[in-house]
Amino acid sequence: MHVSLTPVRRTFTALTLAAIGTLAMAVPAMAQNDLTDAQQSAIKQKLAQRLPSIPAVDELRPAPVAGLIEVRAGDHVFYTDAKGEYLIEGNLIETRTQRNLTEERLDEINKVDFATLPLKDAVVWKNGNGRRKLVVFADPNCGYCKHLEKSLQQVKDITVYTFIIPILGDDSKVKAENIWCLRDRTSAWRDWMLNGQVPAKSMGMCASPTQRNLAMAQKYRVNGTPAMFFEDGSRLASAAPTNVIEQRLNKASAKSGG
Repeated sequence: MHVSLTPVRRTFTALTLAAIGTLAMAVPAMAQNDLTDAQQSAIKQKLAQRLPSIPAVDELRPAPVAGLIEVRAGDHVFYTDAKGEYLIEGNLIETRTQRNLTEERLDEINKVDFATLPLKDAVVWKNGNGRRKLVVFADPNCGYCKHLEKSLQQVKDITVYTFIIPILGDDSKVKAENIWCLRDRTSAWRDWMLNGQVPAKSMGMCASPTQRNLAMAQKYRVNGTPAMFFEDGSRLASAAPTNVIEQRLNKASAKSGG
């Protein structure tokens, strides 16, 4: 369900550091206002024509490296030259500080206001004191979501809020509704995701948040499951190893004063 960038990789040979250096020397450093409307339009048109598989370009601005232009397309960041002849996909690392400038930019443009999320529409469980908070978007039939759910059982002092978004078909929708409408929806969710125990059929209708969750996922450009939001507003658009989740939780908790 995630946006596939494989066609981009097939179309372009990755530029080496030497090639990036060549671009930087060939084109002088650009100030913010050096990107004229005409230049932006030309680059957007060229990328759209030559690479229709990438999301529509939302913003162009000078990158931290002289001669490169940052391309923001949906929740992705690429880099191009002043004429849009080349597209670079990958991380831009500042060697002096070892900062991942691409990752920092992605965190910035995809940041969410954690405090405004409608947590009442989520299935909730916690381990330990639950002081570290994590939001997960998951489909009940998503294999990666089940793997993540099992991994999260090993994480201490965490509260997990799961927004169920049935994006994998009608059966997912039925399971989402049945789980939510049961008296103990948390147990029903965990029994299914961890043990494969099919949720009982709900008797009658209940006020399910499924449509609200789907609308929120679309608002925040959640293009696949699982997706994770952290307290500091940063996010991960896929499953991740437990140690990575631990690092992100600690970083987010420290920023939020948790």
